Amino acid sequence: MRAKLDVEDLLKIVLALVAVWLVLGILGRTLDLLGTLFSSLLGIMGVLIIVLVVLWFLDYI
Repeated sequence: MRAKLDVEDLLKIVLALVAVWLVLGILGRTLDLLGTLFSSLLGIMGVLIIVLVVLWFLDYI
C-alpha cells in the first residue's frame, strides 16, 4: 500500500528541512564566533557565580 503523499508536499517537507539545516548552520557559526570572542568573559562569569554561591552558603550575602 502506498502512502497518500503528493510530490509537492514531499518537496515542501524537504525544502523546510533544508531551510532548518541552513539556519542551524548559520546559528552555529555565529555562536562559535561569539564563543571565541567572549570565552574569557565566560570564564570570569563562572568564577563570579562560584564566589557568589560560596558567599551565600557561608551567610555573607
